[in-house]
Amino acid sequence: MTGIRDWGLGIRTLLLVAAVSICSAVSLSAQRGRGTGAAPAGPKNPFQGQPEAIQQGRETFNARCTVCHGFDGSAGEIGPALGLEGRRFALQSASEIFGAIKNGIPTTGMPPTPDLSDDDAWRVTAYIQALRGTAIDAPTAGNVALGEAIFWGKAECGTCHMIRGKGGIIGPELSSIADTRKTASIVDALTNSGYRVQGDGGAIPRKLEVPNNYQVVRVTLPDGKVIRGVVKNENSVSLQVLGVDDSRLHLLDRAKLKDVVYEKTSLMPRDYKSRLTAQEFQDLVAFLTRQSRREARAVEK
Repeated sequence: MTGIRDWGLGIRTLLLVAAVSICSAVSLSAQRGRGTGAAPAGPKNPFQGQPEAIQQGRETFNARCTVCHGFDGSAGEIGPALGLEGRRFALQSASEIFGAIKNGIPTTGMPPTPDLSDDDAWRVTAYIQALRGTAIDAPTAGNVALGEAIFWGKAECGTCHMIRGKGGIIGPELSSIADTRKTASIVDALTNSGYRVQGDGGAIPRKLEVPNNYQVVRVTLPDGKVIRGVVKNENSVSLQVLGVDDSRLHLLDRAKLKDVVYEKTSLMPRDYKSRLTAQEFQDLVAFLTRQSRREARAVEK
């Protein structure tokens, strides 16, 4: 019996020693900023999330950083894009980004900026952090009220799109577009016929196909009448089409149709930079990049 007790005591002692060792290792790892994959501890950005400071940071960035990183962080000839969707960034925390801006990055082409004040460096940091969020994290500068008037007026966006219960039902609802899309994505949707998104890591671009729920179709009825619209539902015997001209849901029997043609292009115009002046386009984007549930809640309060 004595041997068994001694053996049990030995096991408990070994487990206690192991537990202490593990706790010590975790504590030491935490002190060194390693072990959990979390960003290293550092000072918080005093300007993070402040729209006015973010706009000032954007102005400084576009004045000093575009040669390498591109306008609005869209990628330049030397440095990487700083706000691409899906990209994994080596520098993530505010203190890391601030340090790279102020001190540069050794063995790379990133130079230090000793003439930039700490406050300006923090503002640029806030802007870069906002770039990695969605549009509402870095709304575009412009006259929002005029942008709203353009949305419902000259641009005719409200013909297809709805915002907070007002507008058309042909296209996607846009009340929270700034919560889910980056500014560059919104601009591309308005201007780029080859609308693209970036693959994981930002290295391989791929074309963004027209979403299935907005597939454009042209249907010829038995009497020769043509209905053009978006497919809302379909199977081998029936077709449901939301008409572009009448905004009505047409329930169609495939066997009775003369012709069904699926179009490869979207109903969304891509020529807004030519149909609007530069300032009108800026104001429209300013309006769209503020369509957010966060903004709506702030107004309600």
